[in-house]
Amino acid sequence: MTKKYMLAVLKAASRCVIGASALALAAAAHAEGNYPDRPVTFIVPYPAGAASDTLARLIASHLQKAWGQPVVVQNKPGAVGTIGVSLVARSRPDGYTVLVSNTSLIQLPAMMSKLPFDTFKDLTPVVQTVRIANLFVVPKSSPAKSLDDFVKTARLKPGQYNYGTWGAGSSAHIHGELLSQQTATQLVPIPYQGSAPMMTNLLGGQINSGIADAASVKPHAESVRVLAVTGPERIPAFPDVPTFTELGYKSFEARGWHGLFVPAGTPSAIVDKISVDVNRILKDSEVQTTIESFGIQPGGGTPEEFATSMRSDAGIYSAVVKAANIRLD
Repeated sequence: MTKKYMLAVLKAASRCVIGASALALAAAAHAEGNYPDRPVTFIVPYPAGAASDTLARLIASHLQKAWGQPVVVQNKPGAVGTIGVSLVARSRPDGYTVLVSNTSLIQLPAMMSKLPFDTFKDLTPVVQTVRIANLFVVPKSSPAKSLDDFVKTARLKPGQYNYGTWGAGSSAHIHGELLSQQTATQLVPIPYQGSAPMMTNLLGGQINSGIADAASVKPHAESVRVLAVTGPERIPAFPDVPTFTELGYKSFEARGWHGLFVPAGTPSAIVDKISVDVNRILKDSEVQTTIESFGIQPGGGTPEEFATSMRSDAGIYSAVVKAANIRLD
């Protein structure tokens, strides 16, 4: 075999490799440019009827109209939501499997030592769909007319006052521990299986106070007193209620949220398309009215803004969880 022949073979092989690479790149670009050209699946890691599920179906129905492709919502509950999250984290990064999840994604890492995924390495944030404030409430029969009243009374009986939450390790639990740490009240958390049973017991006087989202509190507004709300500003549903920050408390600025995520490595063009289209939907007046009827606020923003706020809030939650030694494993 001559040297000249070998060079010819190598050149031919190189041309084949280059050609194949060019075809692959062209195919990838075509796929991104035509996204979506087949059904998209939304994975909700919670049961049907949960808040994440309701919001997923609202967004999915509007995307389906905009894209002309089916957007199917599948519920994959279990293991505090980690089953559904893991499924998406291991999926092909092509934009056809989308996770619909909430604040727990940045809270769980501090409470569980062996998660089957890494929130910041395995997932790419796409868009924050809604923002949620937590409300600190007491029964109308409570002598506490303000948060200051409640704290002063609880300090006189450390360890004897409690607060209800919608579950161990929830945002409500974390915010309650943050309040307890900053007031030296030794408040006792009482976890329930959801906000509904917690509100029932609060109204019945079985617990001293509770922390819940506005959607759970609104139906009982005449029977409870809302003493403070989390987040950077007051909320439309309860405009006269001050924020914890206004009252001098620290690290209550973080809000709960729901959002969309795709597997890490998904092409940026696809991430941006989903984000832009969902932002457009969130600006629709009918969608905004529907979301606000739940007592929550429409979200929006870029993938970069979502990622930045997630990292910032994760640090706050992690510090509280470690100080309170909240564990789920």
